[in-house]
Amino acid sequence: MKYLVSRFLGSETGAVTLDWVILSAGIIGLALASMGVVIGGTQDLTGDVDGNLSNQTATTSF
Repeated sequence: MKYLVSRFLGSETGAVTLDWVILSAGIIGLALASMGVVIGGTQDLTGDVDGNLSNQTATTSF
């Protein structure tokens, strides 16, 4: 039983997985922070486009 416990504690097979989880969480955090900065300008631009398209008239004659 002591052998199994010492072998389990010495195993490093999950270390790479943990590294990838931490790296992925960091990338997702940066993406969310970037989205928080950009979303205000995007909503403003969307409002401008909506206003311009609403004021357009379609002509049906040639």
